[in-house]
Amino acid sequence: MDKKQLRAGVIGCGAISDIYLKNMINEFDNLEVVSCAARHLESAQKKAQQYGIKGCTVDELLADETIDMAVILTPAPTHYELIKKALEAGKHVYTEKTITITPETAKELLELADAKGLYLGSAPDTFLGASWQTARKLIDEGTLGEVTSFQISANRDLNLLTSMFGFLRMPGGGICYDYGVYYLTALVSLLGPAARVSAIVKNPKPVRVNIMPQSPEYGKEFSYPNESQVAAVLELENGVTGNFALNGDSVIADQAQFLIYGTKGILKLTDPNQFGGKNMFLANSFDFANPPVWTEVENTFAHEENSRGIGPSEMAAAILAGEKNRASKEMAYHVLDIIDKMMVSSESGRFEAVNSTCEKPKPME
Repeated sequence: MDKKQLRAGVIGCGAISDIYLKNMINEFDNLEVVSCAARHLESAQKKAQQYGIKGCTVDELLADETIDMAVILTPAPTHYELIKKALEAGKHVYTEKTITITPETAKELLELADAKGLYLGSAPDTFLGASWQTARKLIDEGTLGEVTSFQISANRDLNLLTSMFGFLRMPGGGICYDYGVYYLTALVSLLGPAARVSAIVKNPKPVRVNIMPQSPEYGKEFSYPNESQVAAVLELENGVTGNFALNGDSVIADQAQFLIYGTKGILKLTDPNQFGGKNMFLANSFDFANPPVWTEVENTFAHEENSRGIGPSEMAAAILAGEKNRASKEMAYHVLDIIDKMMVSSESGRFEAVNSTCEKPKPME
């Protein structure tokens, strides 16, 4: 393929679309963003005017034969239908997380993409950022020695967040699907796919009260059917085992804890919801008189800032080069499968095999 750019159209004009449009238009020269579409045409036209592109309906965007790639930024429950329509229209597709809300629908889309010879990629793409690629380099180079385990934990305040964002009350809006997907994608990108999982999943408050004073629903009850807490043990295909715990019934300030333990040291990673941030390393030492201290690891890769849009750009580069994209459909399906098996395990009370797998994406250059 001798093209140097792919023409892209964005479907979904909500809050997340701004950073995607800004970056895809201004930061990634292998993409030419030509249009955007939304469920309500007025929203698309307003967003299009802001960025100097065309506003149209979803059907109009998919009917445009000059568009190579559709970038879907709508809530997760809409992904299956929109991705299927885009693939059937002959478009490569990149979607926001999660790829769909069930492994069954995701698998159907993977097979459709393969049958049509089209690329399908999915967020999160934060693992392509500076901190995560630096961490990957340290692990690959053996700085940690033999990796022996990992520990992941984080918190949120879903009372506030579900008051602010209605999509979190939809299927796929729970703490695992909407938030844990960042941690699990980063984990798989660093250490490889999972083999089995055991989990306890809870939602202690299926009916909540809107606590956002600015909301027209302030003080009113609403249904929240999704998971807000999970405590899990994961065993990876390479035999490394670790903990994964999320608590959505805590405070609003995310406190990301992501540690990888090795025989030569411990790597303390940043928040996988971010592209950049501070990684810390604690070296092993037998000098008890001078115990080691945490030292900051200098990031040696690009994309420290909010680089949402790098996923579509990296996929465009892969398409143009005839290579596999890193934020691949196989990894997105595998991460969704891990989350699904956590839900199954919580019901069965036993370890559940994660039958899917994926290649660990190759590091960025």
